[in-house]
This record gives sequence, structure tokens and C-alpha cells, in this order.
Amino acid sequence: MEFEGWATDPEGFSAVTPVDAEEPAAEPSGRRRGGAHRLPAPPTALKGRAAVVAVAAGAVVAAGQAALTATSHADSPSLAGVDVNSEASAQAAATAVPQASQFLGTTDAANVSAATTNGPQVLEIAAPADKNQYSALLAKGEKFAQDRAAKEAAARRPLYSPFSTGTFTSGFGARWGTLHAGVDLANAIGTPILAVADGEVIEAGPASGFGMWVRLKHADGTVTIYGHIDSATVVKGQHVLAGDEIAKMGNRGFSTGPHCHFEVWLNGSQKVDPLPWLAQRGISLGVERD
Repeated sequence: MEFEGWATDPEGFSAVTPVDAEEPAAEPSGRRRGGAHRLPAPPTALKGRAAVVAVAAGAVVAAGQAALTATSHADSPSLAGVDVNSEASAQAAATAVPQASQFLGTTDAANVSAATTNGPQVLEIAAPADKNQYSALLAKGEKFAQDRAAKEAAARRPLYSPFSTGTFTSGFGARWGTLHAGVDLANAIGTPILAVADGEVIEAGPASGFGMWVRLKHADGTVTIYGHIDSATVVKGQHVLAGDEIAKMGNRGFSTGPHCHFEVWLNGSQKVDPLPWLAQRGISLGVERD
């Protein structure tokens, strides 16, 4: 039997109308028989709802799978928030190890390399350098500073200095029928006697007539003599600078009291009056007093 189509009634059911069906015969006794009912076909609207429900169910399943994947990644070990199982984490670990190893020893670097697969690590701070290795440099620096200070001090020292302090009691010339070949400066025993100029000690000790003396030879060949000393504070061969202490004033030898007898010998042998020689070098003994 062929069907013409579906006709939807208000309640959502469809009646089937046969194409070549014959009209039913009238019931005897004038009764009308009700129409035959068949299973209704699903409406178009219901089909649409079923499609929407299927799509929604697929979305729920997909979301669940995504959640499981995210949880799995969150539980996996990571390095600085990056999944170590991923290619990005491998690159990060490969970059971190060489950078960390330059601050550590060989053993520590190997430990860091192995630990990068287990999680972030805390690098140890290198121990401070031992300052003992700089002791030699410090000693050299101190010696250099001392030598430089000594040279600067020597450069500031005068070229000439008074040989002592006291009262000028006797000058160059004849005295008691003999030549008094120097000048006398009187003061207390122990008064410092100084080098009048830079020079080398050529004698320091006993001397006839002077009791004890010190003799200095200077760069131009001049020799200066310091007699009647109580004691010498330098030795033969020692180099001294102008103003250095070389002896203590005394009263030894042929002396009438504690004083220093000073002489100047040009070229080491020619005895001259010390007063003009000292005056040319800015040194004055003051007024002579008996």
C-alpha cells in the first residue's frame, strides 16, 4: 500500500491516508466505525532536539579528556614551571646546566646536571677568596711606599746643616803660639753633633790631641772634622746625610771644656777658615764669645 504522506494533527500525531484505499463500507445498523490508529512518526522539532543533545554530550566528553590531560601534566615533574617531559623543558634544562656549572666545581656541576631532571636546585655560593695569596703583593706595596716616603723625605732635607748648637767661643787663627785650624762651639756634654753635608764616614774613634773625632768626606773631596767628641754614633764606611747625628759633644783630649771643634780641609788636606765656608752655605755661628 502506498502512503500519500503525513498530516500532523494538533497533538503531534499523524494520520496515514492511503492513496488507492477504497472507502470503507458503511456499518450496518447505521453505526460509524472509528479510524484505525498507527504509531506516530517523530516530529521535525524532536529530531533537532536530539541532535543538540548529541553535540552537548560530545562536548562534555571532550572537556573531560582535556581535564584529565591537564591533571596528568600538572602532576608530572617540572623545572621552573615547564614540563620536563616536553621539548621546551629539555631545552630549558640544557641551557640552565652550562650557566650553573660556571659557578660550581666539576662535581657540583655534574650534580646540577643530574638534578635538573628532578626539579629546581639551589646553587651554593662560592667561598670567599683566601687573602693570604695577596700577602706578597701587600708586602711589596708597603715596601714601595716606605722607599718612596724615604726618598721624598731625603729630597726635602737641606743640602747643608749647622754641625751643632751652642756658643761660638773660638775662631780660626793663631792661638797660644800655634794655629787653631778650626772653630769651637761650646755646649753640654752629650749635645748632638750633626753632619754638615752629605758624605761618607772615613774615621770614627780615637785621635791624637782631640781625644776622639769623626771625619767625613763629601762629594767634592772636602773633608770636615768634628773633634773632642764624647762618643761616635756612626762607623767607618757609613754614608750620612746633612743633618744626621754622627756624634755626641764631649770634653776629651786637650780641651778646656765641653765643646765641638770643627775644621774644613779642602781637597782633603788644605785647612781653611770654616766661617766663610759655612757662610757660603747659609750657616752662621753667631757672634764669637770668649
